[in-house]
Amino acid sequence: MTIHPSAVIEDGAVIGNDCSIGPFCHIGPQVVLGAGAKLHSHVVIIGNTNIAPGARIFPFASVGHEPQDLKYQGEATTLEIGENCLIREGVTMNPGTAGDAGKTVIGNNCYFLANSHVAHDCVIGDGVIFSNAVLLAGHCKVGSNVIIGGGAAVHQFCRIGDNAFIGGLAGVENDLIPFGMALGNRAYLGGLNLIGMKRAGVERESIHKARKVFKDIFDGSGNLAENVASVSDELREDAVVEKILDFIADSGDRALCTPKS
Repeated sequence: MTIHPSAVIEDGAVIGNDCSIGPFCHIGPQVVLGAGAKLHSHVVIIGNTNIAPGARIFPFASVGHEPQDLKYQGEATTLEIGENCLIREGVTMNPGTAGDAGKTVIGNNCYFLANSHVAHDCVIGDGVIFSNAVLLAGHCKVGSNVIIGGGAAVHQFCRIGDNAFIGGLAGVENDLIPFGMALGNRAYLGGLNLIGMKRAGVERESIHKARKVFKDIFDGSGNLAENVASVSDELREDAVVEKILDFIADSGDRALCTPKS
């Protein structure tokens, strides 16, 4: 373990083996920092924050400070960050609030590039990439293997499905289906993320089925509910199609990103 003399580690903090803590870092008394973490310099980790092993955190990241929610009154809430996450310069991450589950949860192997923000009560899956200056508002749910382009913003309570792609500077105010591609401000559904599907190892036949279902749902003659109901049982047996249909079924009263009319 290497700790720079100028770093402040408060009593009660738990620091894992083989951590490297650089100049002028500050670690609060409730923090658990997993083994092998590297904090470059001027990193602040505070609050009830648990970071799994393998984190790399760059200067001026602020991790675990109280949520930016006017309803927050100092409740004991948490921030959980998974294994091998990269947190670049100026990133901010907030814990949960009592108005939700009381915790913000980030999965494994995620990349948060400079000046991106994860707000209170968000739940983020594994393998997610936030490009520079991505803004995620409170209570959002982001699936695994999602990529969000630079400067994009996601409205509070939005759901982003697995393997979705959000283009740079997009303003996402509605739910985005798994394998969907959101573009523009306000964001529209630009099609399926075919590159992401191929990278995820989705078979060609499954991609063809998903494309057919996409067209039937969003270009069909009925309304959304009618078009979803008309999808054949044979297509529903496909795992990708099933994931898309399940996501739509769980949307409740929230609107979906849809193609341009």
